[in-house]
Amino acid sequence: MLRPHPAVLRRLVDEYEALAAAVPASDPAAVSARARDLAYTLCVSTGTRDVERALEVAHQWLATAPAPARETIQQTVTGQHVPTPEPA
Repeated sequence: MLRPHPAVLRRLVDEYEALAAAVPASDPAAVSARARDLAYTLCVSTGTRDVERALEVAHQWLATAPAPARETIQQTVTGQHVPTPEPA
C-alpha cells in the first residue's frame, strides 16, 4: 500500500483534529463539510474505514517517519544565500 508523504499526512491530521476540537461532542451534526472531507481523506490515505482508526494509524506512521529535511543554504555565483526549497 502506498503511504502519503509525512508532511501531507501531518497537515491532514492537524487540520482534522483542529476542526474536531472546535465542534462540541454533543452536536455531531455540526461537523463541517471540510471535516467530513478530511475524515474521508484520512481513511483513504491510511486504508481504514473509521476516522478514529485512521487517526491512530496516521499517528503511528508519523511517529516512525523520518525527520523532515532541513532547509539548506546554497550560495549562488553572485555570493547571495538562496534557501533550497524542500522537496514536494
